[in-house]
Amino acid sequence: MEKDNLNQKMKALWLRLRFKYKLSFFNENALEEVWSIRLSQMTVIGMLAVFAFILIVVTSMIIILTPIRNYLPGYMDVEMRKEIVNNVVRADSLERMLSVQSVYLENIVGILSGNTPLDSIRRIDTAAFSNPNYEIPRGKKEADFVATYEEEERFNLTSLNPNPSASDCIFFYKPVRGVVSAAFNADIRHYGIDLVTAPKESVLATLAGTIIFTGYDPNFGNVIQIQHKNGFLSVYKHNALLLKETGDIVTAGEAIALVGNTGKLSTGPHLHFELWFKAQPVDPAEYIVL
Repeated sequence: MEKDNLNQKMKALWLRLRFKYKLSFFNENALEEVWSIRLSQMTVIGMLAVFAFILIVVTSMIIILTPIRNYLPGYMDVEMRKEIVNNVVRADSLERMLSVQSVYLENIVGILSGNTPLDSIRRIDTAAFSNPNYEIPRGKKEADFVATYEEEERFNLTSLNPNPSASDCIFFYKPVRGVVSAAFNADIRHYGIDLVTAPKESVLATLAGTIIFTGYDPNFGNVIQIQHKNGFLSVYKHNALLLKETGDIVTAGEAIALVGNTGKLSTGPHLHFELWFKAQPVDPAEYIVL
């Protein structure tokens, strides 16, 4: 029942939209019909829609093709923006050149008048020249601390040690961010530490030095070795990719490889790191904060 009522209402609406009305124009004196037109509601709606579309198109074309677009908020021609930027740069350059010329004229006037000694002439480009003084004066607290420290160190006999440690005053970078899964153990011939980390993590050079070996080993995968000063040698194994070649000079903390899982002795993504001193393996944990 409700469906029938709805259908009837829709038919009635459709008929009302299509029903045509006659619009006539009469001559008032002769009462004669001059002009008439038949229109339906649907026809009027269609004409209004076409008129609105044409109006939108014409307005858009006027905005796009005429300079009036530059007056709209947030809209500016690209060429005009470039011109503004260029003008700003030119103005800045002219201002700097005026400053330079002003300094130059001041120097000339001073020399000609005899008021400026020749050895005190400022640079012509003084406006762009900076000669900062990096000597920061000490404060009272800093001066007191330095005096106390120097007094205490007067009787420090450690400087007389004839056999200083090879790692004194040397900072070792941690080769990779990770967790130690296997520690150094010379008894089982495990001459390094295993650091478990995410795949493709950057492997860093623990010290500055020279790459002396890069290659692939069936057991240890991609291997890279760095010779450092003071007799140290670092070895990085099981890498996925080597970023350096033999003969390259690297700085401390520079990326040299990517963590991988290469070689028969690898059971997962990790780095096997070894540190040798004068051809003898040493425990990296004694030199690096892990």
